[in-house]
Amino acid sequence: MLACFTAQSEKVTPVLILKISDYPQWLSSQDSFTQNWLATTQFRIEPGSTTYIPDAAGNLASVLFCVNDSKSFWGVGSLPISLADGVYRFEGEGIDYARLALAWGLGSYQFTRYKTPLRKPSCLLLPDATVAEQVDNLVTSLYLVRDLINTPTDDMGPSQLAAAAVELAGNYGATLTQIIGEDLLTQNYASIYTVGRASDDAPRLLDLHWGNPSHPRVTLVGKGVCFDSGGLDLKPASAMLIMKKDMGGAAHTLGLARMIMLAKLPINLRVLIPAVENSVAGNAYRPGDIIKSRKGITIEIGNTDAEGRVVLADALTEAASEKPELIIDIATLTGAARVALGTECPVFFCNNDRVAAELTQHAEMEADPIWRLPLFSAYRESLNTPYADINNNSSDPYGGAIAAGLFLKEFVPDEIPWLHFDLMAWNLKSRPGKPVGGEAMALRALFSYIKAKFG
Repeated sequence: MLACFTAQSEKVTPVLILKISDYPQWLSSQDSFTQNWLATTQFRIEPGSTTYIPDAAGNLASVLFCVNDSKSFWGVGSLPISLADGVYRFEGEGIDYARLALAWGLGSYQFTRYKTPLRKPSCLLLPDATVAEQVDNLVTSLYLVRDLINTPTDDMGPSQLAAAAVELAGNYGATLTQIIGEDLLTQNYASIYTVGRASDDAPRLLDLHWGNPSHPRVTLVGKGVCFDSGGLDLKPASAMLIMKKDMGGAAHTLGLARMIMLAKLPINLRVLIPAVENSVAGNAYRPGDIIKSRKGITIEIGNTDAEGRVVLADALTEAASEKPELIIDIATLTGAARVALGTECPVFFCNNDRVAAELTQHAEMEADPIWRLPLFSAYRESLNTPYADINNNSSDPYGGAIAAGLFLKEFVPDEIPWLHFDLMAWNLKSRPGKPVGGEAMALRALFSYIKAKFG
């Protein structure tokens, strides 16, 4: 169990989660000491307001935390670092202890690989073993995603990402194989090889297998571009500053795989990660180059900075070859998706309305926001080229996220349910439970859906 959680403690301070609308009635029921204390300290009644309440001897008796309603839970993510060191427990009418514990755990996160934190987070009591197990699975898996994304490419290139996947596989009895470097060409993964060949860290395809082959097959595909310079269509320096996060899709698939394996869900899981670095060198792929993909579709390179969809093409073709019950690909794919929905609400596309509707219901239940965009077929013509079957870059400056989705759709048969996520994987600013830096998005919704569908 994470250090921010404990199953028992001799001294525990209660944290009262109180709806603002209930505050007047609650205050009237308190003794004169508490009423005078709150009046003297000029406690402000607003979401996120926190105060210590002492006993008559001046010792800490409880903590008061205000929320808009009983469904508000992210605010408590500020408490592990702001409260005094100690052990706390939640109290309040109608509270969801597991949801509050999730926010506490995610608010306790600190990326400590290169910098010692100023303080350790306070601890939350999780007396219910079932809640503790569920919350710890979610939080530790989301930590894994954050850690992988936050690690700079010098320590998280294709080979180190592979090592992280090998370690994960070993921890949960999965098997992992790799196709590396020019072996990608001999085994018909030219799209992956071509994008990554300019790096001194060889491109590779990671292939993880776990579970009983007789169980329903679910295949995850994660974009593993460990750094994206843009290639010869070079990004400006400002746009490269957080491009270590361009393997965020791979990090998400590993985090989701961990959730599934730790929960021992009855599925036959496969994870495919094309791990590359999009670098600039004499052998870098060029605008105008044409690649023959694993599916046989020829891809003209209209822009070397649209590399994610190119490496995913071969991985999706391999994913579809086994005809799984569900394919999910996750990628930090387009700026257009961020323009459409901002950085905090992931875009998803789906070729199956029932799957999309069910997933959306789970996202709402988990308060894990996602939004579906259409695979609007009229935009497919923007990917036409006289020289190849498809161009990796749309000729239309509008609808870029949809065009990218339509490109990927070419590599997934219509009869296989397919979800494509285009997400930010990064918090641009710190908020309770969501510190600046690498972020796991949509995974709680996906895990809830997979567990309900196949568990």
